Amino acid sequence: MQLAKQSFQVKGLDYCIRSAEIQDAAQLAKVRLQIDGETENMDRERGEAYLDREAFERLIEEDAKSLRNLFLVAEVDGHIAGFSRCEGNALNRTKHQVEFGVGVLQQFWGYRIGRKLLESSIHWADAQAIKKMNLKVLERNEKAIELYAQCGFEVEGVLKMDKRLADGNYYDTVMMGRIR
Repeated sequence: MQLAKQSFQVKGLDYCIRSAEIQDAAQLAKVRLQIDGETENMDRERGEAYLDREAFERLIEEDAKSLRNLFLVAEVDGHIAGFSRCEGNALNRTKHQVEFGVGVLQQFWGYRIGRKLLESSIHWADAQAIKKMNLKVLERNEKAIELYAQCGFEVEGVLKMDKRLADGNYYDTVMMGRIR
């Protein structure tokens, strides 16, 4: 699905949220790799489950055609600062819901980019009559959990000892959902 471009200015930073386009694919591969290396809040370590330009091109093409998928990017001065994706499916029993994921480059934390990506996704989901959005977040990512709660998500469960991080300790993953 495609969304109209939206412009924002937060703390002196101008950026836009728009649908991903084929020409973003190479940059998305680099940005995703960088984000994975900047924080342990993601599912992957840097380089794991790597998606190259061609893989992103396929995702962007498929998502643009699907009424149940949405791929957004946040753009600052022609460069991608973050992205989000909602992925649904066509199975009758679960086609009423989508899974949300987001990533923002660390240098752009604090400019509400993640929030704007989330809010745009929620607005899209509501307009598509999607009944439920799901997401997973690492228990120690308290700022994200707070943001999700502010946007109507509730904790639905906890996956115990779900991730092992660089400190050698295991952490829980919080499953959250928003029902329209």
